[in-house]
Amino acid sequence: MADNARAKKLADLIREVVAQKLQRGIKDPRLGSHVTITDTRVTGDLREATVFYTVYGDDEERAGAAAGLESAKGMLRSAVGKAAGIKFTPTLTFVPDALPENARTIEDLLDRARDLDARVRQEASGKDYAGEADPYRKPGEDDDNGAAEGGASA
Repeated sequence: MADNARAKKLADLIREVVAQKLQRGIKDPRLGSHVTITDTRVTGDLREATVFYTVYGDDEERAGAAAGLESAKGMLRSAVGKAAGIKFTPTLTFVPDALPENARTIEDLLDRARDLDARVRQEASGKDYAGEADPYRKPGEDDDNGAAEGGASA
């Protein structure tokens, strides 16, 4: 079992090699400049690598990029093997990164919260409190169903 530092180092190398190869070495039109490698993770035994990627475009471009990556997997693995110089080159698995969709969802939720806050702020402007301005009891006041209120204000 390899240590975590070695797995991290190999993951960084795989990310760089795959990104460079996608940019310069592969002529597949489905893998144009709209595919970005976001992260790479390698298992502790250095046998399997998961490569996360994003595709800027619609669902058709995402499906085309996934098919292109799957067909170029062997060429990318051999490029990683040459660059790494290790006994066993890890198998590559390509997974679409959900980060852009998650970020978009969070932004939508934050926009809704800002709109609701603005609406509440607008409705609350010019309104008075339901009770007194100071709702706390003070020392020396009685709590006999309002008897202290009449005596304290006189």
